[in-house]
Amino acid sequence: KEAQSINKSLSALGNVIAALSEGEKHIPYRSNKLTQLMQDSLGGNAKTLMFVNFSPADYNVDETYSSLNYATRVKKIVNNANKQADSEEVSRLKMIIKKLQSGQTVLSDEINGVTGNNDNAIVEETNEDNVNNDDNGDNGNDKISENTVNT
Repeated sequence: KEAQSINKSLSALGNVIAALSEGEKHIPYRSNKLTQLMQDSLGGNAKTLMFVNFSPADYNVDETYSSLNYATRVKKIVNNANKQADSEEVSRLKMIIKKLQSGQTVLSDEINGVTGNNDNAIVEETNEDNVNNDDNGDNGNDKISENTVNT
């Protein structure tokens, strides 16, 4: 039963590779779980390597021939792998992290994504600035004392 399942998966993978190498419009990724999982690797935005093992022994000629034919079909597949650019939000957050790591101050407007400069809203604060002198006796311990990033 397990061997049948493996053969079915490999057959579906072969069908997908054949469709990709021949440039067909419909690629049967949904015919098997294996091909569904490998969809991004096979025909998506990725570089994919395939290693083919074969034997020089004469009693393995059929398997070697089959493996080399399979590899030839795989070689015909061309993916357009492109580096994904960071979104504007990710770029903004990376810039904030770099500033904090280098010890620079970061404006709260920068953290909240507001454009423009408001020099009065500096995030880096000291413990004395965060003490709350209300009458509940906790001396402001429920507030964050510093907003810094340690990595």
